[in-house]
Amino acid sequence: MWMGWLALVALFVWCWRVMTENTIWAFVSDAPRQAADIGGRMMPPRLSYLPELMVPLWDTINIATLGTLGGVIMAVPVAFIAARNTTPSQHILRPIALFIIVASRSINSLIWALLLVAIIGPGILAGIVAIALRSIGFVGKLLYEAIEETDARQIEAVQATGASPAQVVSYGIVPQIMPAFWGISVFRWDINIRESTILGLVGAGGIGLKLQASLNVLAWPQVTMILLLILATVVLSEWVSARVRHAII
Repeated sequence: MWMGWLALVALFVWCWRVMTENTIWAFVSDAPRQAADIGGRMMPPRLSYLPELMVPLWDTINIATLGTLGGVIMAVPVAFIAARNTTPSQHILRPIALFIIVASRSINSLIWALLLVAIIGPGILAGIVAIALRSIGFVGKLLYEAIEETDARQIEAVQATGASPAQVVSYGIVPQIMPAFWGISVFRWDINIRESTILGLVGAGGIGLKLQASLNVLAWPQVTMILLLILATVVLSEWVSARVRHAII
């Protein structure tokens, strides 16, 4: 046990030295003063800037909503193919579906946005597609786990009536996973509201564009106003998603 703790401490010290090898400690010691200086410049927020943020904020909400819708539509068939009890092919299609889920979850939405801005150009469309591609993995993973956890007795009861495979899915599986489906979808929309606020930093539209422009010209009161608006939007989306999940589940 003591040797294990000693090895853990040694690993921590080595990792700390590697991470701080190029750190300029003079900047670190000066960080509180710099933070206080920027904080002073950020106050008070520029309330007159608020009307200019309404259209970008609406774009951000649309990016999150349409991206979530697109991701859910693409994730549903992937989830049914990935689930052991509904996949048409255990050795070919299921590994492909699992790879799609892992690939989607492995790449952050900001990276998706960077790639899509380079491919289809800057704008809201790149943001929507980035959110959709990122959502496939999240929704697909949780949904295929919900499919695998369905009660086999209900499925067998439907099969005993002579139902076709499509009818077994429609009447034996879908009713069991619908609460989970709606809960997962609303939860993902709530997450996408947060993620879509920063996509504009790489040119994918939304309020992030205004944030990037304000940071570039050091307009700190405008930055404060944008951050407060993002905070209010996230809090509101959290409240809406919580109410919807409570109503559904």
